[in-house]
Amino acid sequence: PVEKKTNTMVCLPSFLHGGTSSLVSTLTTFPIYKIVFRQQLHSTVVSQAIGQLRKEGFLKLYRGVVPPLLMKTLNGTLLFGIHDTFLHCLSITNPCGVIPLSALPAVAGLGTGMVEALVFTPFERVQNVLQNGGNDRSLPTLRSVLARLRAERLGSGYYRAFIPILARNSLGSCIYFGLKDPVSAALREKGLPPMASSFLSGMVISSMAINLPLYPLSVLVVNMQAGVMGEAAGVRGSWKALWEGQLKRSVPLLYRGGFLVILRSCISWGITTALYDRHSAH
Repeated sequence: PVEKKTNTMVCLPSFLHGGTSSLVSTLTTFPIYKIVFRQQLHSTVVSQAIGQLRKEGFLKLYRGVVPPLLMKTLNGTLLFGIHDTFLHCLSITNPCGVIPLSALPAVAGLGTGMVEALVFTPFERVQNVLQNGGNDRSLPTLRSVLARLRAERLGSGYYRAFIPILARNSLGSCIYFGLKDPVSAALREKGLPPMASSFLSGMVISSMAINLPLYPLSVLVVNMQAGVMGEAAGVRGSWKALWEGQLKRSVPLLYRGGFLVILRSCISWGITTALYDRHSAH
């Protein structure tokens, strides 16, 4: 019992530090999130979205921050806490070195991404339905969206697009936790301070290794989850319809709007990584 209590206590700070780091990064990057949202909602360019927010004034800039703040804080809490828990368990159950020590963070990240997908797919589904202007008349409120999704089977309701979300989150977490410490250590060897090396590590990994190659999965998820009418076409059918229809087999169209999403993610994960590593070091 004493050992079990000790093992539990070892992982508790990771939940706390992950949550607080994500909270701060979400508050910092919310204005970028709001610009992206206005672009998605009104199909405007960046300058027009910024003009809308400027006209509304600073006091309304953070209107609507509570839902994404709660979701991102919960996400960071679970992401870092579960990863540290998995990593701790793997280090105990891997005495013979079946998995190389250097690969343990990436393997733990793979499992963390799976748990993350199970927990957050319904949240993402509700958010994408609400952000689709085509649903405004039939589903005007959050309550009506929840009632509609409850009436559907899990595969076409709350867990529509679960497979691409599972692939995106698992691969993303595996890459992030597998590269975070090695990249940060390499930057520190170049003479950068710990906070700066952690910040740049989070930014580089988030942009080049995760968001850029995995962005098509996010586009697929949005298009699969935004609608509520009828059965989902499946991953292959949805991708074929998206690629050949809306995107017209164009890679530039696929990445349209991706610049701000990737920029926001870079800043957010840079801040989150720097704050988390700083807290963990103490």
